[in-house]
Amino acid sequence: MRIFIVPISTRRALIYARPVGQEVSKERTYIDKITNKAAETWAKWEEADKGWKKHLVSWGNKVQQRIPYQEWGLKSIPSLSSQRRIDKTYGTKKVDVLFPGNAIRSEKLHSLLHAIATERQDLHRKRMWWSFLATPLTAPIGLLPVVPNIPFFYLVYRGWSHCRALNGSKHLEYLLEKNLLNPISYPALEKLYAKRVSHALEYTKLDKPLPEMVEDVEKSDDRLLLRMSDAKKLATILEAPDLALEAERAIVQVQEQLNPHDREDKSQSPPKEKDT
Repeated sequence: MRIFIVPISTRRALIYARPVGQEVSKERTYIDKITNKAAETWAKWEEADKGWKKHLVSWGNKVQQRIPYQEWGLKSIPSLSSQRRIDKTYGTKKVDVLFPGNAIRSEKLHSLLHAIATERQDLHRKRMWWSFLATPLTAPIGLLPVVPNIPFFYLVYRGWSHCRALNGSKHLEYLLEKNLLNPISYPALEKLYAKRVSHALEYTKLDKPLPEMVEDVEKSDDRLLLRMSDAKKLATILEAPDLALEAERAIVQVQEQLNPHDREDKSQSPPKEKDT
């Protein structure tokens, strides 16, 4: 496994884990098989032109976009037990953590990772149990003909999602406690972030030394660093195709949090009249 820390703004970062080498080719668990089967079914429903499948997919995609990027990031980290099952020697050597040293000070990486690992554990634990305990209440809806029991499947999905995020956070906490992380300021990331930091902080020059640039980042207000086009660049740089979607989701969410009035203006503005 390899971990990436991707700063979305000067104060917020996305964590993402990617399996490496033999981890990819190992036999899948039952949960993996069920998840992949659900993904295949969802993909078929997306092809529907009309009917409840089309409406369900549209609603479901909106729901997934609203799930916090922090949760998606933690979900990318496998549980410690599953990682040990895949790799019997896991825990005997350090896990590489790639990050841009001109956007995050290396000395503060440990505290950042500790915050990512611990600050949402209680939330995921509470919402996981609430989701699972609430599922029996949706049983009567399953008696209705034709339409599937959407509330039931939604609660099961959210419970599973919170469980995955909780396990990921515990795994990360374990790596921190056992000093099993190997921080690496990745040159390719530094090159990308030098441009983005220079653009976001107009007083910071592109060729500024790394220590001075990261100091400017720390002194600045919370400002968005990445553009939507950067998501695919990150996926290419880090050889992690699935990272593109996670980065896009994080960029959208952070941008809305930093500029909430933009979303309000869009929702309140009257529709444009069509040319006649």
